[in-house]
Amino acid sequence: MITTDHTFQPSASRTSFRVVANPSDESLSYFQPSAKRGLTSSVVLLAGRCAPSSDFARAKFESSSRQIMISSLATEGIRGVLLDIEGTTTPIAFVHEVLFSYARSQVRSFLTEHFGSAELHADLQQLREEHAIDVKQGLQPPALGEGSRDAEIDSVSEYVSWLIDRDRKSTGLKSLQGKIWKQGYRDGTLKAELFAEVAPALERWRQAGLKISIFSSGSSLAQKLLFAHTEAGDLTGFIDNYFDTTVGSKTDVASYRRIASALRLPAKNVLFISDVVLELDAAGAAGMRTLLCVRPGNHPQPAAERYQKIRDFDEVQIPES
Repeated sequence: MITTDHTFQPSASRTSFRVVANPSDESLSYFQPSAKRGLTSSVVLLAGRCAPSSDFARAKFESSSRQIMISSLATEGIRGVLLDIEGTTTPIAFVHEVLFSYARSQVRSFLTEHFGSAELHADLQQLREEHAIDVKQGLQPPALGEGSRDAEIDSVSEYVSWLIDRDRKSTGLKSLQGKIWKQGYRDGTLKAELFAEVAPALERWRQAGLKISIFSSGSSLAQKLLFAHTEAGDLTGFIDNYFDTTVGSKTDVASYRRIASALRLPAKNVLFISDVVLELDAAGAAGMRTLLCVRPGNHPQPAAERYQKIRDFDEVQIPES
């Protein structure tokens, strides 16, 4: 057995834990002082193999004390969880290499099939407005053709690919992508990839009575489709709300105030998890709690040290209210 005493300050008072690591079964026990019973104990079994040395105690202790501190500092009083998708619930590679590629390959045929329909009219109008802004700003987008139906379809397809290459977060593009992805999900070509612990976490948070919501630059349709067609099955039953850029930019403080109002929760009772610091800045300024999600393949973030970090949702332990 390897014993380590540790004290940290989760709120106004300091809390002490005695941590006992057992290399033989890779268990870690926390003993917290109790005025009534002396010491109370809970045991956490952690995955992975470690050599029976002090390195084991240190590594296991650091990992587990991080979970305790996240629970104490960021999640006390939480009644709602707001999640980003790309880089948070879903690998960035899936979004860029699978979803974006599929939309790019299917846009021309989709436009051909649905051109002139009411559902496509609003998207095309938003794309034309965005194109005019791009031209005015000197960004040199592909020209939009006028005249024949085929010429317009070809030019819009080229412009959509140009926007995808730039990972543009525009409402018109995201709405059109969602409609294209709908076909791929329905015929089985697309199956959404989630990080392994996401589905169990959603179930755990739902059982705890939390409101679970999504805020992504992808359209609300695209969000629903993704969670309805995951490798873990249909997870939409765990999710209450889907917010997209129709509520505002993800880096705009007002967007998070609108979301808190829609949830009918004080912002301080909502935990927002994202892989982008600028989004956390906006959510924090609106009064929400925040955690920075650091996943494999995520982009390095400036000033990331200002935020508590998690590597997966298992590190988010929300106390019962």
